[in-house]
Amino acid sequence: MHNYFMYYCNMDRNKEFLSGTLTSLILSLLDNHGRMYGYEICQKAKELSSGEINLTEGAIYPALHRLEKKGIVESSKEKVNGRVRKYYSIKKEQEIAARQKINSLLHFMQNINGILTAEK
Repeated sequence: MHNYFMYYCNMDRNKEFLSGTLTSLILSLLDNHGRMYGYEICQKAKELSSGEINLTEGAIYPALHRLEKKGIVESSKEKVNGRVRKYYSIKKEQEIAARQKINSLLHFMQNINGILTAEK
């Protein structure tokens, strides 16, 4: 497990369910919303989960840096209201790979759902 677990859910029991999903969550947000900055990623996750998933900047920045180092994500800086913001986006040549990672998680979640909802 990573120190990357600084992201959390409002309900403690859901914390374990987010294990290993941070990268896929970030990639999905970037895929669906285009370039985003760190705080924006945190807020969008919170909004889309009705406040249930609260990603912290202390968790997502190391994940974003890893994605950038792996060549999946690229960043650019822009001055906004006198402050420099670092925006992240999926590299064009990595869009298919990013979607495959997202789809793998979705497929896994469907399998889990099938097991959990199976009749006795």
